[in-house]
Amino acid sequence: MKFENKREKIVPFRLFLIRMGIYTMVSAGIVVISILAGTIGYHHYAQLTWIDSFHNACMILTGMGPVAVMNSNAAKIFSSVYALYSGVAFLSTTAVFFAPLVHRILHILHVED
Repeated sequence: MKFENKREKIVPFRLFLIRMGIYTMVSAGIVVISILAGTIGYHHYAQLTWIDSFHNACMILTGMGPVAVMNSNAAKIFSSVYALYSGVAFLSTTAVFFAPLVHRILHILHVED
């Protein structure tokens, strides 16, 4: 969805809410895919149960830290790569989610009536 530039009028609030909904769904999609990848990876490499894999993936993705101890080298490498990915994914998801709101605020502050 294209954002209006500073020379265009600000979109009506109804369209802004639709835009926020779209960006919220994209953000949720990033989170779901990230948790799914982490859950599968922890289950495969660390031999954790599905629920423990899900728990560990969620804790890493939110920045809370690992829960389970990684016993194999493959599990440690996966855990390290997933932790690095999670940091980028968290910041990217936050940027995608807040982009329409920040754009609207900046547009309101810079548009002449």
